[in-house]
Amino acid sequence: MQGTVTIQRLLLKMKEVEASDLHIKIGSPPVLRLASALQCTNTPPLDADGTRELLDPIIPDHLRDQLEESGGIDFSHLEESGERFRCSVFKSGGALHSAIRRVNPTIPSFLDLHLPPIYEKIAMNTHEGLVIVCGVTGSGKSSTLAAMLDHINETRSCNIITIEDPVEYLFRPKNSYISQREIGIDVPNFPRALRAAVRQDPDVIMIGELRDRETMLAAIQAAETGHLVFCTLHTADTMQAFSRILEFFPAKDHGFIRSSLAIGLKAVMGQRLLPSVRKDVRRVPATEVLLNNVTVADKIREGEDEDLPAIMAGSREDGMHNFTNSLARLVDEDFVDLKTAERYAPNAESLRAKVRGIDVKADVLVSKKR
Repeated sequence: MQGTVTIQRLLLKMKEVEASDLHIKIGSPPVLRLASALQCTNTPPLDADGTRELLDPIIPDHLRDQLEESGGIDFSHLEESGERFRCSVFKSGGALHSAIRRVNPTIPSFLDLHLPPIYEKIAMNTHEGLVIVCGVTGSGKSSTLAAMLDHINETRSCNIITIEDPVEYLFRPKNSYISQREIGIDVPNFPRALRAAVRQDPDVIMIGELRDRETMLAAIQAAETGHLVFCTLHTADTMQAFSRILEFFPAKDHGFIRSSLAIGLKAVMGQRLLPSVRKDVRRVPATEVLLNNVTVADKIREGEDEDLPAIMAGSREDGMHNFTNSLARLVDEDFVDLKTAERYAPNAESLRAKVRGIDVKADVLVSKKR
């Protein structure tokens, strides 16, 4: 990049090279994430004054005091071109740093995201209960939720309310009616937004992220009372999702929460993004899906979570699978190479066995029947 570096030029560059993220930190030039890899821009390193000057034009006026007081803010930014970005600006070493994600202006479909059929099936056939999409930062949770909500928007007549911090994808009403509420602009916080949402005749509620006990409890109760609730949880996989949910509550309440989840939970869907070897596909998700059937509900209620991985691995129920099964499918379909898949696999040996056509059960290798 030549000439004066501005935030607008950097955001334009993101669109030009199809970067997913932009990182701004002192001591480094701005950095772009391209197909999971970080690449420095051809600009001088930034100092503390440089990062503040660069970020100042996009920081909303109503959040400036919060940034100084709390040390970090999250917000959405809309360029005149119509490009939307999800921004996190925070203090580090007394200077401003940021992570900025480019939001695709077009809501992706299941096909665009290369998600397995179970995602569409859940969006099509689930009318009440709790659906959790989990993954680490940058794993595509927001895009997955957007695809599921827009499928409902297209195929069903529902009242959909989203509660987001910040709003990312903008939904246009199709067969459904949609209200999108942004934390800090439309409503002060998630708990208040959820309390209001259940009085607004919703069929579907989408919660951008479960962050605290009050929001988690409200989501579980909304699912129990006949609403379909979608949400994200910042955990690496489905097993950690259960641990994270229980961490919100004191030990004396765990029995009640487990009983509520056994009744109201419909699915926990974990995902992580891998670089693809296909020229027309930059990244592809490896997924893990736990469906709440009778066996799973009993395990959740009785606190026997350690049995859930084996249930996912050995399930013959349509759509339930673990990361190893998903990674093997991605290798088989030539989306990723085996070496890459092994880096993301929970157990590389199990993955290699799966790719060779062998099932791993109870530490015994059993040849698959063909």
